[in-house]
Amino acid sequence: MIKDGLASRIGRMAGDSGPERVLVAASFVNRVGNGLFNAASALYFTLAVGLPAVQVGAALTIAGVIGLCAGIPGGHLADRRGARVIMVLALAVQAVSMAALVLVESWAALTIIATVDQIAAAVGGAAWGALVARVGGERPARFRAKLRTFVNLGVILGTVGAGLALAADTRGAYVTLILGNAASFALCAVLLLLLPRYPVLPAPPQQRRWLVFADRPFLAFTAYYGAMGLQYPVVSLLLPIWISQHTEAPRWTVAALFAVNSAFCVLMQTRIGSRIETPYDGGRAFRAAGLLFLVSCPLMALAAYAPVWAAAGLVLAAIFVHSLGEVWESSACFAVGFALAPQHAMGQYQGVLGLGFNAGQALAPAILTTVVLGLGTAGWLLLALFFAALGAAGPALARWGMRTRPQPEVAAVVTG
Repeated sequence: MIKDGLASRIGRMAGDSGPERVLVAASFVNRVGNGLFNAASALYFTLAVGLPAVQVGAALTIAGVIGLCAGIPGGHLADRRGARVIMVLALAVQAVSMAALVLVESWAALTIIATVDQIAAAVGGAAWGALVARVGGERPARFRAKLRTFVNLGVILGTVGAGLALAADTRGAYVTLILGNAASFALCAVLLLLLPRYPVLPAPPQQRRWLVFADRPFLAFTAYYGAMGLQYPVVSLLLPIWISQHTEAPRWTVAALFAVNSAFCVLMQTRIGSRIETPYDGGRAFRAAGLLFLVSCPLMALAAYAPVWAAAGLVLAAIFVHSLGEVWESSACFAVGFALAPQHAMGQYQGVLGLGFNAGQALAPAILTTVVLGLGTAGWLLLALFFAALGAAGPALARWGMRTRPQPEVAAVVTG
């Protein structure tokens, strides 16, 4: 009875319906694989394969730039051929390309295989957004919050596995990580075959093919989300450098901040995200996130002026506040980004949104390391004001977007 009760409780945590649980399981498996690979990929190519770091960076940059261009046509294809079909095909390509990385011995081979992988990833990402919208049911915000909870948990578990391989530091250990990621893509594709075959939604007659490019509010929101997405590299890139070069905090603080950030997002995403259901809720959530970042960034800067243990305490307090802002910000994107997209063009819209976000992530390292680190404390304060100003614009942007939606479409999106 106890086991049955536990299984039932876990099932409810994962989703309210069979398709929801399938999608959560597929996403979890996929992100465990990502966690295995992402933490050790650069070391594999530089240490095990022997490629210079500059060549590895150039290959991954080329692949990433080309991949950026594939999301929009991939999303349109998902709208016209079915999101599940396109997602399964993209995952199959990623499984093969990922496994092929163990055969890489040259820069050219790495560039070609990584480019194929990134194209498939961009196509799959747009199709995934459309699939999430179809599976979400009557409370899409609650489902998306649960989905992101399990995504974060999967990354954590995968990263732990990668840590074991990094400790072994052998070619065999790195190859195991890569093949584990390839297997996760294949298993994810198999799980998606358990989903219903959702019918393709026809576009209204006489509607332009690339509807999203005429949707100025959504394009503005895409740029907005890409800018707000700078908050992610603050944790993964900027703060670790700041801790190591400008504070007296012990080095273990870097590991602790990742643990706090990941654990907080896992524990709080569903609790907070399930309450942010409408685009108007999303606009207000962006404002709340901006205010939280307004607090967290100065706390990070202050750590440079504190003694050892006080610096560690400031960093952990800052990451706690920043993580809360991250949960509000990600939930806001779900609420606004999905509500503004017409159901029949969801893949196309999610492709554009993914392009904006990924472009922001590509620019983030240069912006954060030159402006913020270059200016020091003043840079942190400017970053805090930047996030606060963005957050303050969130409610107005959401209202503009909803004013320009055709009324029947709004009803369909909000209820569907």
